[in-house]
Amino acid sequence: MQQMNKMTNIKLGINLNCLTNRYPEPEEWTKIVQELGIKFVQFNADILDPSLPWEIQERVITKTLELCKQRGITICSSFGGHNHHQNYLGHPDEEIAKYYKNFYKNLIKQTSLLGGDGVGTCFAIMSVSDFSDPEKKKQILNRAAQDYIELSKYAKEQGLKYLLFETTSVPRETCATFEETDYVLKLLENMEIPMRLCLDVGHINMEDPNAKEANPYEWIRKYGKISPVIHIQQTNNKSSCHWPFTPEFNEKGNIHPEKVIAAIEESGAEDCLLAFEMKEKAFYPSEQKVINNLRDSINYWREYVKK
Repeated sequence: MQQMNKMTNIKLGINLNCLTNRYPEPEEWTKIVQELGIKFVQFNADILDPSLPWEIQERVITKTLELCKQRGITICSSFGGHNHHQNYLGHPDEEIAKYYKNFYKNLIKQTSLLGGDGVGTCFAIMSVSDFSDPEKKKQILNRAAQDYIELSKYAKEQGLKYLLFETTSVPRETCATFEETDYVLKLLENMEIPMRLCLDVGHINMEDPNAKEANPYEWIRKYGKISPVIHIQQTNNKSSCHWPFTPEFNEKGNIHPEKVIAAIEESGAEDCLLAFEMKEKAFYPSEQKVINNLRDSINYWREYVKK
């Protein structure tokens, strides 16, 4: 069994998008998390839409925090969900992109009320047209960076410790290469609180299979030190599959716990949440597998990560 470096605090958790739509009630999802033996979660905006009136959100958040306390669950951070996988700060219309800063402010406030340290989603998803125009692409990256710098002031006021963006496997969705990720991080050096990365072992650059970016462990080695959360899924080098870690999928997948942990240690990371991010089709009877798949995946990883 892989032995973890004592300086690296690695924990197992769940990105709640595994449970959204099926178990939105705080009574239900906190019960499931507790029964699975998980103490740490990355909240997901699909569980509680940040655009809902605040009197509704605050009622649900109060109940959520009560149940988390009772069941020993810590909300470490929060993330945009499937419903919020949109252009937002990368929208081609500047007026619309400006409006969407309010969406991020809602995410920030919601995360603050939930007690999370940071929040994020994709950096700035572009349209096909804008991505195809190098000058327009550069303008959007710079515009989005300025928006994040402004948002970091609000996030600091709300008590957050960092903002997040997720590296992707789709170049148009930004930061699918080391070069562009480094460029964006350079643009964000003057934020009031630091920008951190949310890595995903299924988000590799598939344009060049020989590039370092085509290797999920290279992403972790390079950026693990500034990645408080890494989404884990069983997958292959052909797609971001979001498979569970069960014998069937471990046989055809290329994600191995000992390699993930070794890469985290090599990165110099001090603290990292490995958050399961798996999908099950909403198709009978497939959707009934989600809890069993989570349980089997957690048991598989418990040989390597005890927290």
